[in-house]
Amino acid sequence: MKTNLITREGFQRLKDELDFLWKEERPEVTKKVTWAAGLGDRSENADYQYNKKRLREIDRRVRYLRKRIEQVKVVDYSPQQEGKVFFGAWVEVENQMGEVKKFRIVGPDEIYGDAKDYISIDSPMARALIKKEIDDEVMVRTPEGEKEWFVNRIDYKADVEPS
Repeated sequence: MKTNLITREGFQRLKDELDFLWKEERPEVTKKVTWAAGLGDRSENADYQYNKKRLREIDRRVRYLRKRIEQVKVVDYSPQQEGKVFFGAWVEVENQMGEVKKFRIVGPDEIYGDAKDYISIDSPMARALIKKEIDDEVMVRTPEGEKEWFVNRIDYKADVEPS
């Protein structure tokens, strides 16, 4: 079950993708399908078959995005979050071996594509970190067993990743 939370930036990316698919890519692919269909025998027409398949993929993604955009709840930053880990936070954690991880806790729709260093609010690490403060110890349950992490830094600035 996916959590229906999303950051303002993630929501805008979903809307931008929907707009691009619906207003730009779909009309272009529809033109190609119409052109290829006018060439005659569709059963052996690679242009027609490929573009018809692409049109189905676009339509499926558009349906998903429209439904998902209605379901999600945008969570904006609030000054009350400062000092604790909540949704949308950039967090730096470190284990006893000195391994450091930096990531942002976001909705499940935001962790794909070029969104590197993002983890889902549904992940074991994010669930364990919620409401923790700097220097808190966090036990994260993993398939290999429980792992211990320490919170080094919490930041909510959208334009600056932790360094």
